[in-house]
Amino acid sequence: MAHSMSARLETALRLIDAANSQDPKRENGEPAERLYGHRMSAEAKRLFPEASEHLQIAARGQHVERWLLPRSDYPLGRIGYLEWRKEQGRRHGERIAGIMREADYSEDDAARVAAMLRKERLKRDPEVQALEDIACFVFLTWYFAPFADTQSAEALDKIVMRTARKMSAEARARVLREFDLPEQFAKAFRDQGPG
Repeated sequence: MAHSMSARLETALRLIDAANSQDPKRENGEPAERLYGHRMSAEAKRLFPEASEHLQIAARGQHVERWLLPRSDYPLGRIGYLEWRKEQGRRHGERIAGIMREADYSEDDAARVAAMLRKERLKRDPEVQALEDIACFVFLTWYFAPFADTQSAEALDKIVMRTARKMSAEARARVLREFDLPEQFAKAFRDQGPG
């Protein structure tokens, strides 16, 4: 029997959706980050049907209000990108922690999800890894093809390699089963080894 969603989880998800509804960018006529949040939630449910409330909130809030800190505010190149991503994680964690307090979660619950959104202990914390796996599946399913059109073949190979490296061995195996990848990309998911 499916568990009904707790009232505070329902409130947290509704508040995240309300925040992301302000995104000026549209995709399929919807605010882009709200749509992204719903894709994350759907993928979380599919990949981790027993996901904790922490993981469900982190998945929905992964990109909360992301447009408020544009990538263009940071230098071009990988270092600028990594600085931007780190600051986004910090901001997302802070914003979601605030939303969780508003939805009656404890400080400990809010701190836990904030740490997940900062990707602390990736590869060592199963829930942080699950969040990363969900994000990678969403990227491959919805965003990879349009993104690929904007990249050189060499840059794309690196991006695919980095995506595969961030994922758990189970998630990489699932990618190989579920996606019909060109051989050079499939190789990146096969060649990572365990972990």
